[in-house]
Amino acid sequence: MTPDRRRPARGKRSTARSGRWWDRGMTDLQVRAGTPADLDAVLAFWKGAAEGTSISDDTDGVARLVARDPESLLLAERSGELVGTVIAGFDGWRCHLYRLAVHPEHRRQGIGGALLAAAEERFRALGGRRGDAMVLDRNEPARHAWRAAGYAPEPQWSRWVKHLG
Repeated sequence: MTPDRRRPARGKRSTARSGRWWDRGMTDLQVRAGTPADLDAVLAFWKGAAEGTSISDDTDGVARLVARDPESLLLAERSGELVGTVIAGFDGWRCHLYRLAVHPEHRRQGIGGALLAAAEERFRALGGRRGDAMVLDRNEPARHAWRAAGYAPEPQWSRWVKHLG
């Protein structure tokens, strides 16, 4: 991360118009909640920008997410173009992060950090105390990005799944 994109020291305020540190130096980047009108674009985006696919990567699955928690799907746009996503789900007890994806041509520009900062701000406002992320073991660039954002794997936990279909 370049110095102009780092979180300001405690007690210092960002000079950005919005007051959010992740907007500093990236005034053309907007982070907003996704809407039902965005679903087709998001699904197409994930095919090119996200690693792997999920059983929930379909219009019905993402529509249910947005209907249940309208603020959970965060989109990063630059000049109206979708350049990044993250799902920041909160179930009232735990904060879950999924589908952090940045367009390959826009990586290493602070977009992932901006999305995570927006997700973490959302979680704190909802009373969340810890965020956890689903990260593919084989996706080394993603693992590096998550570590750089302050996340670490917990080796004592394994994800157990059962497909319900």
